[in-house]
Amino acid sequence: MANQMIITLTDPRSVAAEAYRTLRTNIEFSSVDHPLHTLLVTSAAPMEGKSEVAANLAVAMADGERPVILVDADLRLPMQHTLFGLPNEVGFTNLFKEEAAFNNPPFQSIPNSSLKVLTSGPLPPIPSQLFTSKKIEQVIAHLATMAEIIIFDAPPLVTVNDASLLASKIDGVLLVVKAGSTKREHVKAAQSRLEKVNARLVGAVLTHVHLDKTLQYG
Repeated sequence: MANQMIITLTDPRSVAAEAYRTLRTNIEFSSVDHPLHTLLVTSAAPMEGKSEVAANLAVAMADGERPVILVDADLRLPMQHTLFGLPNEVGFTNLFKEEAAFNNPPFQSIPNSSLKVLTSGPLPPIPSQLFTSKKIEQVIAHLATMAEIIIFDAPPLVTVNDASLLASKIDGVLLVVKAGSTKREHVKAAQSRLEKVNARLVGAVLTHVHLDKTLQYG
């Protein structure tokens, strides 16, 4: 059963769910000249809500039976199986070491949605080795043939190098920033890391914003 934080599933008519649909539209319009087939969602530092954003955006992207795959590529602290209430015995990491898993990825379908989730699977001792391997590009290219858009939930940028390594191979990056919490120097450091690998930053999402009641929908 989906966690209440996946508001696009649990309360699709809410203000928050509408905000995710607006985010989806903004991303689509921002990439008219350079279509996004793969999108990485990350944050500057931990505990800023990037996994929640990735999950809700994936559900919003899957509106209208659009084939979307959400990959939990946070091999330090995976959250997608918890958010969606899914088992995590097999997943993303199995594609690197098992030919059968590569040919037939262990996707898990989300009820009432065209979204498929690829949980992290067993965590490797050194996650960065997967992202520097030759296999990673094969995995990304293979997944890209199976859906219209692939969303990767990646670790924070300033704590480990995983997200930077993966970002260099992805069409676009969405940076999650937590209102009243994320430090400005962390955001600058995150931007710098993305620039160094020539990653394309398509935008930023501000989470945990307290809206004035007069600004909310009636």
